[in-house]
Amino acid sequence: MPKIELSAVPERRGSGYPPPYDSPCATRVRQRLGDAGGLKDFGVNLMRLPPGGWSSQRHWHSHEDEFVYLLEGELVLVEDGGETPLKAGDCAAFPKGSGDGHHMVNRGATTAVYLEVGSRAPEDLTTCSDVDMMSANADGRFVRKDGSPISAA
Repeated sequence: MPKIELSAVPERRGSGYPPPYDSPCATRVRQRLGDAGGLKDFGVNLMRLPPGGWSSQRHWHSHEDEFVYLLEGELVLVEDGGETPLKAGDCAAFPKGSGDGHHMVNRGATTAVYLEVGSRAPEDLTTCSDVDMMSANADGRFVRKDGSPISAA
């Protein structure tokens, strides 16, 4: 059946980032709705971001378009060019290959809820803008920008 029972979709807290890059995202909660619905060409995630949390490290994708739609709360979108407030009903799009790193930060007093949609390009490389880290969809490993391993702090 096409209907997805939200209560049956597992919640994943935090991120897959290695320490210490994982700490700003430790409170985020993701439910992979696209996976639950059997989607293969693109992903859809329901995200909950409590006050003080980051959606991710600031990053950009080589081969993957990304889109977010804010359902509840307020967030601040941080990009190379500055900060943009987002409120419920606002959306943002991040074209692949832009080189403009982005992430969202919850500086409000309530949990923000948003949908995150992205293509699943196997050749995608995610590059972090502010830290020495990148990851390839091909293997999912996080490495330094020169390709060397990230050792735990």
